[in-house]
Amino acid sequence: MKTLDPAFAAHLAAGATTLATCWKAARGDGTVLGFTDHDADIVFDGVTYLADSGPEASEATTGPGLAVGGSEIAGALNDLVLSGEPLSEADLAAGLWDRARIEVWRVNWADPAERMLMRIAEIGEVTRADGAFKAELRSLAQGLEEVRGRVFSHVCDADLGDARCGVDVETGAYRGTGIVSMVWDERRIVVAGLDGFAEDFFARGLLRWTSGANMGRAMEVTGHAIGADGAVLTLWLAPSAAITAGDGFTVSAGCDKRAATCRAKFANLINFRGFPHMPGNDFALSYPDRNTGVNDGGALVE
Repeated sequence: MKTLDPAFAAHLAAGATTLATCWKAARGDGTVLGFTDHDADIVFDGVTYLADSGPEASEATTGPGLAVGGSEIAGALNDLVLSGEPLSEADLAAGLWDRARIEVWRVNWADPAERMLMRIAEIGEVTRADGAFKAELRSLAQGLEEVRGRVFSHVCDADLGDARCGVDVETGAYRGTGIVSMVWDERRIVVAGLDGFAEDFFARGLLRWTSGANMGRAMEVTGHAIGADGAVLTLWLAPSAAITAGDGFTVSAGCDKRAATCRAKFANLINFRGFPHMPGNDFALSYPDRNTGVNDGGALVE
């Protein structure tokens, strides 16, 4: 239950109100953006909430108990600027606004000191098209659905190259450098410089651009094939800027998290963080069959 400031409560109880909605977006690196549906800028707590920025918000939804609620906010990209920091399509595509904290305020625009914090959320999935964006606002209860701690499974739960894995992916054996020689489409490129690596070596690996319009950005590789003109890399997502011939990159080896790959590709089975011999559901539910001498999971019955 929310407690209203007496002055704000009196304003709401009046016959006419001067109310506006303000959104404050703060991302992890400290960049803050404010915007409002009012026709003039509103300033409070050191943040300027820009007017006429075009955002539209859907109704917030909630579920029973701890069910995750949410809503959406949509608007144009070109005019949302605060202190020289634009809400640009490139920043959204690069993931700079992922999980940014959103505060939704109901404000008396005639006296911004009279206001109430309506809800706090995080930015979830973002879609972009034709100079506009739509962002999912996830309630803080979303965090209750995240996996915490270790998960018991047949595959490894470490990230390739982290402290638990121990593989040095920066060595020449697991890292390649090349340039784009041909662009097939926004996700498939033909590259030079990876001739010494077998097919699929970089599948599930990480590619980082060292030159071109996407310089400094990293993206996952889903496929690595050997073609007549060179290695063909398929990216998981299309980059925010167009790839052109001559763009440079580095790419690290990929791992499918299986014990056999850990042993054969990285000689690192001693650090494997999965449980390859863990019985599955079929074994747990199997039962003896006296007619065949085996259980339904295929194990011999003494």
